[in-house]
Amino acid sequence: MARTILVAGTASHVGKSTVAAGLCRLLADRGVAVAPFKAQNMSNNARAVPKAEAVTEPGSDTAFGEIGVSQYVQARAARVAPTTDHNPVLLKPRGDSESQLVLDGEAVAHYGAGEYYDDHWERARETARRAHERLAAAHDVVVAEGAGSIAEPNLRERDLANVETARFADARIVLVVDIERGGAFASLVGTVELLPADVRERVAGAVLTKFRGDASLLDPAVEEVEERTGVPILGVVPHDDPGLPAEDSVGLPAEGERAVRGHDDGVADDRAVTVAVPRLPRISNFTDLEPLAREPGVRVVYLPLDAELADPEAVGTGTGRGADAVVLPGTKNTVDDLRALRAAGFPDRLRAFDGPVVGLCGGYQMLGRCITNAGVESTDDLDTLEGIGLLPVETRFSPDKRVEQATRRIDGVGPLAGAAGRVSGYEIHMGETRPVDGGAAAVERPFPDAGAGAATDRAFGTYLHGLFENAPAREAFVDSVFSHVGIDRPDGDAATESPYDRAAALVADNVDLAPLLPDR
Repeated sequence: MARTILVAGTASHVGKSTVAAGLCRLLADRGVAVAPFKAQNMSNNARAVPKAEAVTEPGSDTAFGEIGVSQYVQARAARVAPTTDHNPVLLKPRGDSESQLVLDGEAVAHYGAGEYYDDHWERARETARRAHERLAAAHDVVVAEGAGSIAEPNLRERDLANVETARFADARIVLVVDIERGGAFASLVGTVELLPADVRERVAGAVLTKFRGDASLLDPAVEEVEERTGVPILGVVPHDDPGLPAEDSVGLPAEGERAVRGHDDGVADDRAVTVAVPRLPRISNFTDLEPLAREPGVRVVYLPLDAELADPEAVGTGTGRGADAVVLPGTKNTVDDLRALRAAGFPDRLRAFDGPVVGLCGGYQMLGRCITNAGVESTDDLDTLEGIGLLPVETRFSPDKRVEQATRRIDGVGPLAGAAGRVSGYEIHMGETRPVDGGAAAVERPFPDAGAGAATDRAFGTYLHGLFENAPAREAFVDSVFSHVGIDRPDGDAATESPYDRAAALVADNVDLAPLLPDR
């Protein structure tokens, strides 16, 4: 039976995903059969992957399900094919204290927190336990990632990702502590103190993350904490972002704030372009934008919904211009986020905008003329909601959800003119989008072999997540933005260093793994 290492945290956003991914790549490179696992994840950043039975049962039809993006990333770090066993329970928040429950990759229903814990948690626990059992039987090591803090007294009896995983997986626990924010040692001591006795006994050590400076300065505190808790400090990881995709929107600006994404490419601001992304309240799969942010001379800026697209100060990237292009991202609730955009006056500003516009999944639906049967996704009896109107299409919602991986031929048109070849990605959505009456002649089909998108000379919409991970689509879009602005695209290559290798190096160079790993 495999050894399970539970990478748990003293709080959210402390670096658990980076440590887990680093462990997966490091062990895989050492010839260890390793698999990632997260019993329960709460995230709207999801990927479509094969369901576990489609992988383990020869001859079965391939079916796809959803897992959180971090476990998809960790599977790639571990050099294994992602499956639904890597994240058997996924909660996708949609607002109003409700989340969609996804078990073994398949959406079950929407539940409030109380209803989930009272009526469905036992089923979720058994789903997670069975998934871990299958992984443990097929691998040497399972690297499990916890969620939030492992020491929340109010959640202790139903903490599936932390406490329950530690128990049913017989896991060794490494506690991850973010030292950048201050109070790290107090947080570590308090976490150990609050753990149930049987879980405390499983703690093999702790790792301090995001440290800036000379680690030897921490020695007195390390000695005292080790003496107080009996938990060894296994390492101090320096502050370094390896570039792994974000698990959830904690890393994005809060609603009403702006933030710029891009890498240190050496391109002067006045030679760069800005891709504006409205920071939707229920934004999902915003990892779709990360390939753009890695391109030399491209700045991706998340803007408040009421920001003026043409105002250089509101956009604030230093180019001296406002937005040069706009991408509407995915959303867990197209209807309510479209309502939020309308309340902020965004559709009028987007219709007045003259640059390239792309809509991805929910953003594609918003770019159409209207959404019908909208009550399927809304909490009221709404039937039809007016869209932004840049694409002559309409979307009709239904309860059925489409989850699949896809490879399609692209004939670039509009903002992706020049793109050619095949592109791959995945679809996760409800609703079907078609040209409206009289609109078929005005809309172009960027994917001739499938109805997965629509385009005009200025707008492009598609259900295909991961579009910009494909060089033909990404290059065509970036070219169109620079061409629209009228400046030459700068030379240089996109940031290509493997984030998995960088995460592995952080762990290997700074963490003592001996207390965690099985004897070999």
